[in-house]
Amino acid sequence: MDRDQNRDADRDLDRDMDRDMDRNRARERVPEPCPGPEPPGPGSEPPPGPTRWGICSAGKISHDFAMALQTLPRSEHTVVAVAARDLGRARDFARRFGIPRAYGSYEELAEDPEMDVVYVGAVNPAHLPAGLLFLRRGRAVLMEKPLATDAREVATLVATARERGVFLMEGFWTRFFPAWRRLRSLAARGVLGSPLVLRGSLGFALGGVPRLREPALGGGVLLDLGGYGLQMALALLGETPAQLRAHGVLHPTGVDESVSLSLTFPDRSLAALTFSMVSELPGGAALGGPKGWAELPTHMNCPTELIWGGHREQFPLPPPPGPQNFPHSTGLRFEAQHVRECLLKGLTESPEMPLAESVAIARLLDQARAQLGVGPCPGATDPCGVTTDPCGVTTHRPCGVTTDQPE
Repeated sequence: MDRDQNRDADRDLDRDMDRDMDRNRARERVPEPCPGPEPPGPGSEPPPGPTRWGICSAGKISHDFAMALQTLPRSEHTVVAVAARDLGRARDFARRFGIPRAYGSYEELAEDPEMDVVYVGAVNPAHLPAGLLFLRRGRAVLMEKPLATDAREVATLVATARERGVFLMEGFWTRFFPAWRRLRSLAARGVLGSPLVLRGSLGFALGGVPRLREPALGGGVLLDLGGYGLQMALALLGETPAQLRAHGVLHPTGVDESVSLSLTFPDRSLAALTFSMVSELPGGAALGGPKGWAELPTHMNCPTELIWGGHREQFPLPPPPGPQNFPHSTGLRFEAQHVRECLLKGLTESPEMPLAESVAIARLLDQARAQLGVGPCPGATDPCGVTTDPCGVTTHRPCGVTTDQPE
C-alpha cells in the first residue's frame, strides 16, 4: 500500500510539474489579441481608476521604478508628481517620464491632493524623516529597503503608520517576483520536505558608489544587500532565529564591506549567507530539505529562474522601455502591482511583506552590525537635519547629507 501511495504521489507531482512547465512556456508565447472589455451593465460599479504615484527623490532607483511602472497599463498605474531637494533635478526627471508636476521639496509632494501613494527612493538616512512626513499627511508609502537605518527607526515608522491607519510597506521587491513566489510555494507544500538548509550569496563590485562607504549616508553591505538574505531566511525557515553570528571585514571608513551571516533556528535549520560590496558573487540561493532542493541560480534579490526536481523554470521579465541602472529593474513592477492590490482592498499593510517582518529584519541587521563593530548610522541620532514640530510639520536643516544621492 505504501508503494502504491508513493506511486500516486509521484504521479501527482509529475502532473503538477508538467502543468507548471506548460504555464511557463505559455508565458513566453505572444498572446493573441484579446477583445476589449464589455461596457458595464446597468447598476454595475465602474472599474477602479489608476493608482496615482508620487516619487520622492530623483536618484537612480527612482528612475528604474518609474521605468518599471511604464511596463504596466496606464489604466492601472500613473505617476503624477516627483520631488527632489533640487527643483532642477525634479524637472529633468519629470520631463524624462512625462510626469505633470515637479517639486523642489518633499513637503510640497506630501501636500499634492491628487496622489494616492508615494514611492520613497531617497538615501537610507532620509527614510525616517521622509516616511514620517508622508505618513502624518495620510499618504500611503512604499519605502525602498531598508525601511530605516535601525530597528528603533523602523519601529517609529511602523507605529506611526498603525496609529494613523495609513498603508506602509518596505520595498523588498524580491517577495513579489514569480520565481520567488514559486519557491515559497514549493516549500510551503512540503515538496522539499521540511526545509533544513538555506545558503545564498550576493555581491557586487560597487567601488563606484560612494554612498556605500559613508557612515553618514547609511553605507555598508548589510543595509544595502544583507536584508535580501535575511528576508529569505525568515520567510522560508522561520520568523524567530535562535542565534545569529556575523563575521566580516570593515572598510576603512568603518562600514561593513564583506559579511558572512549564520542563522540557526529552533527546529535545527540553518541559513548561511554571504554579502560583499567589493566582490562579484554568483548571487544565487538554494533551499534544501530531506526530499530534495530548489535553487535560484542567480540574482537571489530579483530572480527570474528556478531549478527544482530536474526542471528549470523561466520567469521572463518584460523588456525595459529604456536604459536601466540595476539588473532586472523592470521587476519593480511586481511590488507596484501588489501595492495597488492592497490599496484597492483598503489594507494598511501587506500580507506578503508584513510590517512585523520588517521589524524582525531590522533587529537582525542591528545584531549583525553590532557584532561586527559597526556603529549606528549618524543619521539615526540626527536624522539628516529634519525636525518635526508638535503639529507634524517637518522642516529641513543643513546637515551635509544630500538625500537625493544616486542609489
